[in-house]
Amino acid sequence: MEKQKKMIDTLNEKQKAFTQDWMDYWTQYSALDTWQFWFLVVMFFLPLIILYFKLDRRKAFQLGFFGFNIHVWLGYIDRFGVNKGFWEYPYQWFMLLPSNVSLDASLIPVIYILLYQWILNNNKNFYLYMILLSAGLSFIFKPIIVLHFFLRFYIPMPYLYLFAGYLVIIFLSKAITDIFHHFQHEKTRHK
Repeated sequence: MEKQKKMIDTLNEKQKAFTQDWMDYWTQYSALDTWQFWFLVVMFFLPLIILYFKLDRRKAFQLGFFGFNIHVWLGYIDRFGVNKGFWEYPYQWFMLLPSNVSLDASLIPVIYILLYQWILNNNKNFYLYMILLSAGLSFIFKPIIVLHFFLRFYIPMPYLYLFAGYLVIIFLSKAITDIFHHFQHEKTRHK
């Protein structure tokens, strides 16, 4: 037990030092006086403002549940990738939040929500359009983000992994949303 306590204390000290290193990095390269900081702030808030005005309120719970699923799965996968050293985000707008919060909590989920809304309202093929969007995000949007140093990869063929990850996320999110949507309608039919 004593050996375990010593090891956890050592890990805690290393974590504090690592966090301080990131704070120093943020102060030098990503603080309020950089255009990158303000770009990330806009990339976080603008999609949410657009969603507020464009959201079909009749389907708000279904769309929100789908978007929240996207957000959660993106967060899990992204945290795994950052922790394993597969990729990193050189700029952050708020040190206490995950480095990718503008993408994973706002921009990408909102894009998926708005496409899902369009699919539902126009009776379009979910899988076709979501696969096309995932390809666009993986092979067009993310390379642009990499080009401007908002994302840095340390693995080979990252865009193929991104594409596969997006596909898994949208299929899981759709399945979970459909299950809960079914439960909701089942409850209202039995009243």
